[in-house]
Amino acid sequence: MSARIYQRPKNAMQSGRARTDEWVLEFEQSEARQADPLMGWTGSGDTQAQVQLTFPSKEEAKAYAEKYDIVARIHATPAKSLKLQAYADNFR
Repeated sequence: MSARIYQRPKNAMQSGRARTDEWVLEFEQSEARQADPLMGWTGSGDTQAQVQLTFPSKEEAKAYAEKYDIVARIHATPAKSLKLQAYADNFR
């Protein structure tokens, strides 16, 4: 069983930063998705792919994965870059 650990990103559609300090352990799919012949919906029998566990820190998520023998890859949080400019720069 493999998983990935990452920090939840900021929602691009809203200005708030709620839940961006949480770390998420998300299981990877072990079975390929396939189309249902009757309805045409895609799905799989892998129920672990639906599970997302949240933790307050990266260390706690890593400790959980080690405790239950889950091979986890940790994705680093990208650096935030701000483009500071004045309102008057819009008219140059």
